[in-house]
Amino acid sequence: MPKLINVHHPQHTVQLAQEYVKTYILLPSGLLGLICVIGAVGGLGYQWLSTDSYTWDTFFQSSGLFMSGVGLGAAQTLYQRYLLREFPEVLAARMKEGLSRQRGNLKKRSDATTIEHPGRQFVPIAYLLGVMILIGETIAASAYGHVSMIPALLMPWAGFYWARLFLWRRVIKVEKPSG
Repeated sequence: MPKLINVHHPQHTVQLAQEYVKTYILLPSGLLGLICVIGAVGGLGYQWLSTDSYTWDTFFQSSGLFMSGVGLGAAQTLYQRYLLREFPEVLAARMKEGLSRQRGNLKKRSDATTIEHPGRQFVPIAYLLGVMILIGETIAASAYGHVSMIPALLMPWAGFYWARLFLWRRVIKVEKPSG
Protein backbone atom coordinates (compact mmCIF):
# COMPACT_ATOMS: atom_id res chain seq x y z
CA MET A 1 0.00 0.00 0.00
CA PRO A 2 1.52 3.37 -0.97
CA LYS A 3 2.28 5.90 1.74
CA LEU A 4 0.83 9.35 1.63
CA ILE A 5 3.33 12.17 1.48
CA ASN A 6 2.69 15.24 3.58
CA VAL A 7 3.63 18.48 1.91
CA HIS A 8 4.83 21.17 4.27
CA HIS A 9 3.11 24.51 3.63
CA PRO A 10 4.81 27.32 5.55
CA GLN A 11 1.90 29.71 5.01
CA HIS A 12 -0.47 27.15 6.58
CA THR A 13 1.86 26.89 9.59
CA VAL A 14 1.95 30.67 10.03
CA GLN A 15 -1.83 30.85 9.66
CA LEU A 16 -2.32 28.17 12.34
CA ALA A 17 0.14 29.99 14.61
CA GLN A 18 -1.80 33.23 14.15
CA GLU A 19 -5.04 31.40 14.93
CA TYR A 20 -3.41 30.16 18.13
CA VAL A 21 -2.54 33.73 19.08
CA LYS A 22 -6.08 34.93 18.37
CA THR A 23 -7.73 32.08 20.25
CA TYR A 24 -5.45 31.52 23.21
CA ILE A 25 -3.81 34.93 23.73
CA LEU A 26 -5.92 37.78 22.31
CA LEU A 27 -9.37 36.58 23.38
CA PRO A 28 -8.48 35.69 27.00
CA SER A 29 -6.31 38.80 27.37
CA GLY A 30 -9.14 41.08 26.28
CA LEU A 31 -11.69 39.44 28.55
CA LEU A 32 -9.46 39.11 31.62
CA GLY A 33 -8.04 42.61 31.10
CA LEU A 34 -11.53 44.09 31.00
CA ILE A 35 -12.61 42.21 34.13
CA CYS A 36 -9.47 43.29 36.01
CA VAL A 37 -9.79 46.95 34.95
CA ILE A 38 -13.45 47.12 35.94
CA GLY A 39 -12.73 45.45 39.28
CA ALA A 40 -9.68 47.61 40.01
CA VAL A 41 -11.30 50.92 39.05
CA GLY A 42 -14.44 49.92 40.90
CA GLY A 43 -12.37 49.14 43.99
CA LEU A 44 -10.56 52.46 43.75
CA GLY A 45 -13.90 54.23 43.30
CA TYR A 46 -15.23 52.49 46.38
CA GLN A 47 -12.08 53.46 48.28
CA TRP A 48 -12.51 57.08 47.20
CA LEU A 49 -16.24 57.42 47.87
CA SER A 50 -16.80 55.36 50.98
CA THR A 51 -13.58 55.34 52.95
CA ASP A 52 -12.07 58.76 52.18
CA SER A 53 -8.65 57.13 52.08
CA TYR A 54 -7.96 57.90 48.42
CA THR A 55 -4.98 60.25 48.19
CA TRP A 56 -2.34 61.19 45.65
CA ASP A 57 -0.25 58.35 47.07
CA THR A 58 -3.08 55.97 46.23
CA PHE A 59 -3.13 57.28 42.68
CA PHE A 60 0.63 56.96 42.25
CA GLN A 61 0.80 53.50 43.80
CA SER A 62 -2.12 52.14 41.77
CA SER A 63 -0.61 53.66 38.61
CA GLY A 64 2.70 52.03 39.50
CA LEU A 65 0.96 48.68 39.92
CA PHE A 66 -0.70 49.09 36.54
CA MET A 67 2.57 50.09 34.84
CA SER A 68 4.48 47.17 36.34
CA GLY A 69 1.82 44.88 34.90
CA VAL A 70 2.19 46.63 31.55
CA GLY A 71 5.95 46.09 31.68
CA LEU A 72 5.65 42.39 32.41
CA GLY A 73 2.90 41.94 29.82
CA ALA A 74 5.04 43.72 27.23
CA ALA A 75 8.02 41.51 28.07
CA GLN A 76 5.96 38.34 27.70
CA THR A 77 4.43 39.59 24.45
CA LEU A 78 7.85 40.39 23.00
CA TYR A 79 8.98 36.85 23.80
CA GLN A 80 5.85 35.33 22.31
CA ARG A 81 6.20 37.50 19.19
CA TYR A 82 9.76 36.20 18.89
CA LEU A 83 8.35 32.66 19.05
CA LEU A 84 5.80 33.49 16.35
CA ARG A 85 8.48 34.96 14.12
CA GLU A 86 11.18 32.31 14.64
CA PHE A 87 9.21 29.19 15.62
CA PRO A 88 5.72 29.41 14.10
CA GLU A 89 5.56 25.63 13.90
CA VAL A 90 5.52 25.47 17.72
CA LEU A 91 2.48 27.72 18.02
CA ALA A 92 0.83 25.91 15.09
CA ALA A 93 1.39 22.59 16.85
CA ARG A 94 -0.21 24.03 20.00
CA MET A 95 -3.23 25.08 17.92
CA LYS A 96 -3.49 21.60 16.37
CA GLU A 97 -3.21 20.10 19.84
CA GLY A 98 -6.02 22.35 21.08
CA LEU A 99 -8.22 21.40 18.14
CA SER A 100 -7.49 17.71 18.74
CA ARG A 101 -8.35 18.12 22.41
CA GLN A 102 -11.69 19.70 21.49
CA ARG A 103 -12.47 16.79 19.16
CA GLY A 104 -11.47 14.30 21.82
CA ASN A 105 -8.74 12.57 19.83
CA LEU A 106 -5.63 13.93 21.55
CA LYS A 107 -2.55 12.06 20.44
CA LYS A 108 0.93 11.91 21.86
CA ARG A 109 2.66 15.29 21.79
CA SER A 110 4.98 15.56 18.81
CA ASP A 111 8.67 16.46 19.00
CA ALA A 112 8.05 19.44 16.68
CA THR A 113 6.76 21.42 19.64
CA THR A 114 10.14 21.78 21.33
CA ILE A 115 11.75 25.20 21.31
CA GLU A 116 15.51 25.51 21.21
CA HIS A 117 16.99 29.01 21.35
CA PRO A 118 19.70 30.72 23.38
CA GLY A 119 18.51 31.42 26.90
CA ARG A 120 15.61 28.96 26.72
CA GLN A 121 16.51 27.53 30.13
CA PHE A 122 15.89 30.96 31.73
CA VAL A 123 12.33 31.40 30.40
CA PRO A 124 10.56 29.49 33.24
CA ILE A 125 12.63 31.40 35.79
CA ALA A 126 11.66 34.71 34.13
CA TYR A 127 7.97 33.75 34.22
CA LEU A 128 8.20 32.78 37.89
CA LEU A 129 10.09 35.97 38.73
CA GLY A 130 7.46 38.08 36.93
CA VAL A 131 4.60 36.48 38.86
CA MET A 132 6.50 36.89 42.12
CA ILE A 133 7.07 40.58 41.36
CA LEU A 134 3.35 41.15 40.72
CA ILE A 135 2.34 39.29 43.87
CA GLY A 136 4.99 41.07 45.95
CA GLU A 137 3.88 44.49 44.71
CA THR A 138 0.28 43.60 45.46
CA ILE A 139 1.10 42.60 49.01
CA ALA A 140 3.31 45.66 49.58
CA ALA A 141 0.77 48.13 48.17
CA SER A 142 -2.07 46.60 50.14
CA ALA A 143 -0.27 46.09 53.44
CA TYR A 144 2.06 49.10 53.57
CA GLY A 145 0.67 51.45 50.97
CA HIS A 146 -2.47 53.39 50.31
CA VAL A 147 -4.26 50.99 47.94
CA SER A 148 -7.06 48.71 49.09
CA MET A 149 -6.71 44.94 48.68
CA ILE A 150 -8.95 44.44 45.59
CA PRO A 151 -7.45 47.24 43.46
CA ALA A 152 -3.94 46.23 44.55
CA LEU A 153 -4.67 42.68 43.42
CA LEU A 154 -6.36 43.51 40.12
CA MET A 155 -4.46 46.57 38.87
CA PRO A 156 -1.19 44.82 37.88
CA TRP A 157 -3.08 42.04 36.11
CA ALA A 158 -5.17 44.60 34.24
CA GLY A 159 -1.98 46.20 32.97
CA PHE A 160 -0.50 42.81 32.13
CA TYR A 161 -3.46 41.60 30.07
CA TRP A 162 -4.07 44.92 28.34
CA ALA A 163 -0.42 45.23 27.34
CA ARG A 164 -0.64 41.77 25.79
CA LEU A 165 -3.87 42.65 24.01
CA PHE A 166 -2.70 45.95 22.55
CA LEU A 167 0.79 44.75 21.60
CA TRP A 168 -0.59 41.69 19.79
CA ARG A 169 -3.24 43.71 17.97
CA ARG A 170 -0.49 45.42 15.98
CA VAL A 171 0.87 42.05 14.83
CA ILE A 172 -2.28 40.01 14.31
CA LYS A 173 -4.92 41.66 12.16
CA VAL A 174 -8.39 40.43 13.02
CA GLU A 175 -10.49 40.41 9.87
CA LYS A 176 -13.90 41.98 10.17
CA PRO A 177 -16.68 39.89 8.65
CA SER A 178 -17.90 41.46 5.43
CA GLY A 179 -21.57 41.75 5.11
